Amino acid sequence: MNNVLKTATVLSWINIVIGGLLVAGGLLGVAMTGGALMMLISVVLTGAIVLHSYATLQLRKSIIDPDVPLGNQTPVGIRMVGFIALFFAILNIGNAVVIVQNAPEVAQQALLNMPLKPDGIDFVTAVKAAGIFSLIFSIGIAVNVFLSIRLLRWYLGGKPE
Repeated sequence: MNNVLKTATVLSWINIVIGGLLVAGGLLGVAMTGGALMMLISVVLTGAIVLHSYATLQLRKSIIDPDVPLGNQTPVGIRMVGFIALFFAILNIGNAVVIVQNAPEVAQQALLNMPLKPDGIDFVTAVKAAGIFSLIFSIGIAVNVFLSIRLLRWYLGGKPE
């Protein structure tokens, strides 16, 4: 169980940092576009990643130090917000796979919508790298959700493994 706890902790910190950057970028996008609904939805979904990771770190604190009780809402947060984060991860895995498989077409479509065309950059490679990063990040989110739910069951059940 110690390896599961360490893995969940590392993934939680990574997810908090990357998810926080995505939330900040989404809020900036909402502010610049005047409240586009799709941007607002993406902020809520990426915010769920940050909230779930924080709840996982609170669970870790309670597991390591039994004198620190787990908050009443933390188990519900790990489950409910975890499912929202898992939903985001599954959607993002599907999108990332499509982007990686169709990088030239995605790059061409993106270049058509850009006001300034990047010079000297292999845009297809950049799009493919972004898709791979998104795929790895999304898999990390899904693994973290499953590990935190496993840790929560262990914590609430009190069964040593």
